[in-house]
Formats: sequence, C-alpha cells, structure tokens
Amino acid sequence: MDVEKTIREYLPNVIHMSLATCQDGKPWVCEVHFVYDDELNLYWRSTPDRRHSKEIAANPFVAGNIVMQHGQGEKPRGIYFEGKAEMLTGVTENDPAYRLYTERFERGPEILEDAADPAGNQFYKVTVTDWYVFDTRGPGAPGKYKLERGGTKGE
Repeated sequence: MDVEKTIREYLPNVIHMSLATCQDGKPWVCEVHFVYDDELNLYWRSTPDRRHSKEIAANPFVAGNIVMQHGQGEKPRGIYFEGKAEMLTGVTENDPAYRLYTERFERGPEILEDAADPAGNQFYKVTVTDWYVFDTRGPGAPGKYKLERGGTKGE
C-alpha cells in the first residue's frame, strides 16, 4: 500500500477531524473543521477558551483521526495522526492557514478580523509527526499502515 498516496487522496473528501488532547492524565476529544498543506500539516480555527485549546496551551502533544462514516457491511478506512499543536499568531492573508481555510470553506477576510480579537477564533496548526492508515479496502492486506520516510510499514 502506498500510505502517503492514500492519505493525500483521502483528505480532500473529509472536512472534519477528531482531535484528542490530554491534561493531567484526563483525555479529551473534539471535532474541528480542518485544512491541510502540501507537507500534510493540519490547520483549524477555534477560540482559546475551549477545552482543547486550553489543553494544547498546557500540553501541545495531540492525536486524532479523520474518518468518513461507513455503513453496516461497508469496509472501513481511516486516517490517524500524532503530532504537536500550536496556536498561530500574526496570521495574515499570505499565511497558509488563512489561504487554505478560505479556499476550502469559502470564507473571506472576516476570519482574519476575528483572529485579531484575542477571544476570537484563532488559527491552530498540528505539525504531524506520524500518520497511519487503517485499511480494509485494499489493495494490501487489511491492517494499520504507518507513513514512513522512504516507504511504508504494516502494523
């Protein structure tokens, strides 16, 4: 299986991801609308007062998944990731987070105005360290595959 190709073909078809954070040994998961860049970094917008935003400020290590729902009898496939998240500051119209978000979700400069307010929706980024594909559709054997530099590895 070509894991990177599968990830790149899958991402355009899903607009939300589950994002997991953890603080003081207590996990949390939420759903956010996301965009991604050519290096497969993930971006979303959220207010700093949300639980996941507060937890990222205290502990930037996150995990998550990007999964299209499937029905009974359908073979599942999902994308999983681990990485380090951060709130971006000073985002302008030239920043990838803004450009990608406005293109994908047909938004405009009003989201920059919102981000200029410290209590408004800020841009966040996950620099993904590890990507995985759980796949039962093929062409490879069913299983979990990790994106490796220079190749893939089944788990």
